[in-house]
Amino acid sequence: MSTTRRRTLAGIAALALGAVVAGCGQPGSGGDNAGAFTYWSMWRADEPQAKVIKAAIDKFQAETGVKVTVEWQGRDVRQKIGPAIAAGKAPDLWDQGADVVATTALAGQAADLSSVYDSEVPGEGKKVSEIIDAKYVEGLPKDPAGVNKWLVPYELVSAGFFYNAADPDLATPPGTWEELIKLCDTLKAKGKACLASDGDAAWENFLTLDYLLVRDNGAGTLRKIFEDKTGAGWDNPGVLESVKRVEQLVKGGYLIEGYDAGKYPAQQTNWAKGKAALLMQGSWVPTEVKPLVGAGWKTGYFPMPTTKGGNTEVDAILFGFSVPKKAKNPDPAKRFISYFLEKERLEKIATEAGNITPRADIPAPAGLQDVQKALSEEPVRWIMDNVPGEYGDKVVFPVFLELWHGKITAEQFVAKAKAAHVQYWKVAG
Repeated sequence: MSTTRRRTLAGIAALALGAVVAGCGQPGSGGDNAGAFTYWSMWRADEPQAKVIKAAIDKFQAETGVKVTVEWQGRDVRQKIGPAIAAGKAPDLWDQGADVVATTALAGQAADLSSVYDSEVPGEGKKVSEIIDAKYVEGLPKDPAGVNKWLVPYELVSAGFFYNAADPDLATPPGTWEELIKLCDTLKAKGKACLASDGDAAWENFLTLDYLLVRDNGAGTLRKIFEDKTGAGWDNPGVLESVKRVEQLVKGGYLIEGYDAGKYPAQQTNWAKGKAALLMQGSWVPTEVKPLVGAGWKTGYFPMPTTKGGNTEVDAILFGFSVPKKAKNPDPAKRFISYFLEKERLEKIATEAGNITPRADIPAPAGLQDVQKALSEEPVRWIMDNVPGEYGDKVVFPVFLELWHGKITAEQFVAKAKAAHVQYWKVAG
């Protein structure tokens, strides 16, 4: 999933559907213009996902006569959608990651897409709710009306440690935190970096702490911290324990030399060339580095090893479609969502865009089989618990980079994060 990440991470190709045809099992009953709708995409026109979506839109328009006006906004859509909604100029359909769409949903600005989940996927005789595992929707936060079906996913990504499974030093991936530290010590003794990291990549680097908060304290820890406006959640001893594990990685000298001064994707490139063993990243990384890896490379993956907490949840992010509550032409947009989820169309997200879909009957692309297996077998949790994206940008990421670069201690991180948290809620109200 080329350039799909938090800083560029906006979310998921939301395809707009056309005219409302009063067909059986289709959502909606018509809008101001049932024969057209607008769609703002998080993808640039030259990206693989955009090409897959455009092909589906072209076919949809040809089959239905519906006019779809697309703007390939790229990642900037996450900054543009809020002001557009406020000004009454939002598109009828847009796409992004669930964490970004959550910002509009929690503000009561996203439409209830239950009718889409209840609609039939064209030509399959199954409802959308039957082809998308319920666990991928149940964990979404509820909007002010108690609705959590404000996004319909078409792409699923995870995060964890990626490595070259052909490397003899990594023949047995670590299953516990202690085994991870032992591996890093072994590699360090051999003069090899254990962990690659691009020092300016706040979202990717924070994945390590985000996972550890779950391993030590259970799923939902960051959301509990977020929802307590007093900031008391940051005082939880278990939170400090997780932060200290991050500090252990930094002080242990396990990170690749020069990471703190590097700019993405310099160190990711070094990892792909074998200069570091592990890379904590999203599951789009095998596609990104495919042109860089050497002959014999075999992509391996494992989620964050367990700690004494024993929690095994696997990180996930849904990328999908959302319809603004005040969209002028919501029904054709909703109908297109059902159309796009048809297996033959959706599988191109795997075969052409190199990513996992939320349909279990569509195999993962090469290099992501381990990720798909983990997602299907283990409980899932949403990266950063689907807290609004701006919380990361304004509260945790700036302070975390200070910790990650070795500039502050674990205790100082907690204190500074709490102060930023209190200020965030003071402004947010």
